[in-house]
Amino acid sequence: MCLEPSREIMTNSVIKCENVSKQFYSDGEMVQVLEDISLEARENEILVIFGPGQCGKTTLLKAIAALEPATGGTITINGKKKTKPGPECGLVYQTIALFPWLTTMGNVEYGLKVKGMGKKERRERANKYIKLVGLEGFEKSFPIQLSGGMKQRVGIARVYCNEPDVMLLDEPFGHLDAQTRYLMQEELERIWQTEKRTIIFVTNNMEEAIYLADRIIVLTNCPAKIKQEFKVDFPRPRNITDPEFLKLRKEITGILDPLE
Repeated sequence: MCLEPSREIMTNSVIKCENVSKQFYSDGEMVQVLEDISLEARENEILVIFGPGQCGKTTLLKAIAALEPATGGTITINGKKKTKPGPECGLVYQTIALFPWLTTMGNVEYGLKVKGMGKKERRERANKYIKLVGLEGFEKSFPIQLSGGMKQRVGIARVYCNEPDVMLLDEPFGHLDAQTRYLMQEELERIWQTEKRTIIFVTNNMEEAIYLADRIIVLTNCPAKIKQEFKVDFPRPRNITDPEFLKLRKEITGILDPLE
């Protein structure tokens, strides 16, 4: 693979979170999960939300998608306040969220079918994204016939096929073995380089964060607040043994909260 020189990220803001907070009651007590989160995701960048397990990363992603509305602050997408789920956000889950009774083609084209798109048009678009994620020849395969990595490729193709303004990826490779996880990181970068999208990627894996991100937002332990933002501007594809990679890894490690 050829190295891509450093590039300037578009400054147009796609998603903006301003003073976002989230509270809920558990066993009669109020629990603060998110506290005063302000960030933005820019056009065609990969923004990684990095933090320890159970710190509120998934809750933040669900708030952005309006699946769990924030209890404070505002979230806007392309300047419009986000108050309910909609097609402008596509979500890829950590757990496999495919319909087991549908083939690869059926899963990828499902959203377009629900929207009422004609069979010929939706098949053409679905085929485009099945090819993009490297699953040509598996159009008629059911999820049970696919490996874990292949299933997540189907999930990514399904989101791409709906052409959302932003893709929200919630630790999508967290359940995969180490080798498959690394290969899927490479695949995601290849897919994104081929057809750019604004991506917010949640992970608690530091190497994954640095490998994929244009910017990294580091969160504190729960209740999650923004600890620091890091810009990752060295060339792609990245190598975890490169001095720049190791230097940034050390810098991020130095500001992390101790495990509780």
